[in-house]
This record gives sequence, structure tokens and C-alpha cells, in this order.
Amino acid sequence: MTDLQMGLMGLGATAVIVVLAYNKWQEHKHRKLAEQLLNARQADVLLDETLPGEMPASSPAQPEPAARANTRKGRERFDPLLDGGQPAAAEGMPDERTSGTGRIPAFLAASDPVILADDISPELEATVGAGELPGPREIGTPLHVLSPLIDYIAALEFSSSVGAYRLRETQRVALQRIEKAINWIGYNEESNEWDLIADDSDRAYRHVRIGLQMVDRRGPLRSSDLSIFDVAVHDLATELGGLAELPLRETALEAAAELDQFCAGVDIQIGINVISQGQVFAGTKLRALAESAGMVIDPAGRFARCDDDGSVLYHLVNQEDKGFSAEAMKSLTTHGVTFLLDVPCVASGDSVLSQMFEQARRFADSLHGALVDDNRHPLSEKALEPIRRQVMQYQAAMSARHLAAGGPLALRLFS
Repeated sequence: MTDLQMGLMGLGATAVIVVLAYNKWQEHKHRKLAEQLLNARQADVLLDETLPGEMPASSPAQPEPAARANTRKGRERFDPLLDGGQPAAAEGMPDERTSGTGRIPAFLAASDPVILADDISPELEATVGAGELPGPREIGTPLHVLSPLIDYIAALEFSSSVGAYRLRETQRVALQRIEKAINWIGYNEESNEWDLIADDSDRAYRHVRIGLQMVDRRGPLRSSDLSIFDVAVHDLATELGGLAELPLRETALEAAAELDQFCAGVDIQIGINVISQGQVFAGTKLRALAESAGMVIDPAGRFARCDDDGSVLYHLVNQEDKGFSAEAMKSLTTHGVTFLLDVPCVASGDSVLSQMFEQARRFADSLHGALVDDNRHPLSEKALEPIRRQVMQYQAAMSARHLAAGGPLALRLFS
């Protein structure tokens, strides 16, 4: 064996020893980091289960809040002339399972690493059910951006604070490929509250949660999008020196499919039509009536009626192709308009339906038009009563899933 061969063998052996030593050092480094992060980890209402009967110190026991009535729009148009029976969508809604801690929504597996609404106090339940996120130690400023009810939530922990810009920028290109909404929050250790992490934020965080919305009106979360999200989150954690914890993929996809099925069952619109009886409606007259009723034109070319908080109650749309605009109303004419109620997106839908019907009747009287359903049958208040009852049933079904119609979670789901 030549000196060259001996030298090459020696170099090879040295290289192997160096690689093994480096791997050992890396393993030791990551073990220490993991222990440091896990030991310092804040209690997390999204990832830590609360024992039955336990309540946060800031959440005294209160009577369980009454179910809210709610409403919304959706995947099918709901004809106001139906029989008074049970709505098909309500009959087909997924059942709920039970556990030792109470009722569990069917789209959340009991093994999921999230806190369930029935595992917490009534006050905290109202907060989480409405989409507000409690802080690790106490209820913080209401945030409507993350909820385990509709989000796949990744938890990231860092040994030292990371700037918001680096967090948002590190995997931006990958995350932009995902169709569903992604929201970021970070735990503010000064205020003991969760902050919405905006692109232009100058804060830094050690505890971060990234929520991937599981369902919207385009359908459930796709497996490919979930894969992109998982890889991007792990890469982000690795690049910034942190650890990432994510729920089970298959459980999340099943939850998304079931939640989408439920949403499809309550996603309806109710329309009340005002049509001309010979003479067309003038745009100037329509605008005067709409504005006197407190309605304003929105960017989509519809008149919107809002409540005192700015939440949309119902819309007025043109039955013909042309939308409404301030300038177009001067010359616009139409043979009919429609009042639309988006049932999942409006709270107290039965009362809003009554308000919308009364407004439609005033329009019909002022314009000398006729009030009809989608089949051009005359529509009376008596014919509307079965619809009002069914709206209440849909609202009750949503409330039972902690997705109050008109609430922040419903507005996200039905967007």
C-alpha cells in the first residue's frame, strides 16, 4: 500500500470522525434549546387542555349565555315560499359527540391539541366561541383572528424574541401559494396579551401562533395547501432557531371536510323581490328611497343597510346586470330590485328578516311595484312566517357549533 493510499485513508477516517462529532454537537445544541423552550413555555389556551371544572383566575363562574339568534348568505338561494317543515339543511347537520368533559363539536377530534369550548368556563367559552383569544394567563384584548374551531394552528416557540418583520418575511413566498387565509399572532410579554402581527409591526415575539383557516366559501382546506403550510412553518422555525408544534394533518383535513359540510348546510340567502308593474323604476327614486332608509352604496354596486356598529344587515341589488353607483343612478332604470339577507352573516336573523320585509314593502308601495318571491308569486307577511322559523333553526344550529351567525368566526367562514 502506497503512502498516497495511506494518506487518503487517514483523511477519510478523519472526515468521518469530524462529521460524527458535528452531529453530536448539533444534537446536544437542539436538545438544550428544546428544553429551554419547553420549560419556559407559556400556558396556551389553544394548545393546553383545561381540566374539567378548572377556570382561569380572571374568569369567575357565570350563568351560561343564552343562545344567540343569527343569520347568513350562501351556496344556495332560499325561496321565501316553503312549507313550514324542518329545513333539509338543518336535518342534515352533523351530529355532536360527547366526552367526559361535555359536548364536543363533531369537526374537532377529542385528541386534537386544542382546547374545546366545553372544557372552559362560561365566560371563557363566550370569548373563544366568539373568536376572541385569551392570553396565556388571563383574558386579553379581544382578537377575532384565530380560533381552534376554524383554524389549523401552528405554535412556534423561540429562545429569544424575533422581530415581526422577520417572522412574516421568512416564508412569505411559500405561504402566498396557499389559497386560504393565514393569520399571525404573538404574545406580548409587556401587556400579557396576544397581538395581531402585522407586516409593519416593530415588535418582537418569543411565542407565536400561525392560523391557517380550514374553510371558506370556496370549500375546505386542500391537502396540498396544508402540506405547503406545514413545510413552511417548520422551515421558518429552523431558520429562526425555534421549534414548531402542529396538529395532526389527517385530523385537520377530516375536520375541514366536516366543517365545510356543516357550513354548506346553513349557507343560504333569502331574497325578497320588488318588481315593476308596467312602469320601470327610476334610479333617482330608488336612490332617494334607499338613502332615506339609511342605506349606502358599497364597492360591489349594492345598497347596504348597516346597524349602528357598521355591520351589514342586508343588501339591495339590481335585478338587471348594471350595478348601483352614485353617478349611474341619475340615468339608471330597472324593472326590479331584490333585498338580500345573507343568513349566516347576520345576527338575530329573524328580526332582520322582518325589518327587510317591511322595507321591501315600503319600496313596493312607493314605486307602485309588487312584492314577490323568486317564482313571481305574491309575497305576504303570512307567507314569510315559515321562513322566519327556519332562519331561527339555522341560527340555533350555528350557535350550537359555537359559530354564532353574524359573529367574527361566521364572517370569516362565509367569506
